[in-house]
Amino acid sequence: MDVSIQDDQVDGPHGYIPVRRYEPVRTNGLTTAPTVVWLHGGGFFKGGLNQPESDSVALALAARGYPVVTVDYRLAPLPVVGRLSVRQRKLSNRYPVPVDDVLAVVQHVSDRCGGAIVLGGASAGACLAAGTALRYQHDGGRLAGVLLAYGFFHFTHPRSDKKHPRPRGHRRITHSRWGLNAMNRNYVGRISGPTDHYAFPGGGALQGFPQALLINAERDSMRVSAERFATELSAAGSQVERHLVTGSRHAFLNHPNGEHFSAGVELMAAWLETLQLKPLNEPDRTSVR
Repeated sequence: MDVSIQDDQVDGPHGYIPVRRYEPVRTNGLTTAPTVVWLHGGGFFKGGLNQPESDSVALALAARGYPVVTVDYRLAPLPVVGRLSVRQRKLSNRYPVPVDDVLAVVQHVSDRCGGAIVLGGASAGACLAAGTALRYQHDGGRLAGVLLAYGFFHFTHPRSDKKHPRPRGHRRITHSRWGLNAMNRNYVGRISGPTDHYAFPGGGALQGFPQALLINAERDSMRVSAERFATELSAAGSQVERHLVTGSRHAFLNHPNGEHFSAGVELMAAWLETLQLKPLNEPDRTSVR
């Protein structure tokens, strides 16, 4: 299916938010497919609309018939050792600014399309999607579902007694428990903390959270948080479908020519296709691919 792509912007509480719209080109102009609002990762401090985790994922889903809106949310400052200057603090786009941006786009899409909306993201984008979904729900909004790829959801990265395959290269440091906790603190700064569950919903009150798809990478230290979050969602009564892409590493959606990218996109498309048809009492479903 051909895809029409258009750059646009949405007005938000902190100024304009760049977005990119991916519209499937249909012969009859009719669709009941949900619109996917999709968020890239990057540790809250890097990434954009052109990275494969944003652009390639959106193209792949739109080619399968799903309208997609990607969001260039404001980024936190680059993590540094030591104190930030007064000027740097004033320019900071730490939490809650990124959540405010995403919430504004979701509301705009809801007002514009009037149909079902799925909010999703990868890595830090998955955390943003989950936190925004929680806030949107508490503000009276309604999402058809939440799509979360290799995300992390806890302010303090949880420990696990299970032995998971370790990440390699520089990620043995940056994705260590210490590195992930430092990244999270950089995102929220001094004004927030682990009790604010719109920043990190893991461990919070999750009753009423939309049905969710969680896709995890096998060789990923963030998988501990994602698996715990899936368990927390199920305990809160949410429908959860989870999958493990075997052999994959964190951020595999940034490699569109790889087999793991294809596996991840197929899982998303299959879940989106059946989203509206699931019975409300369907149990947690887990698979390994």
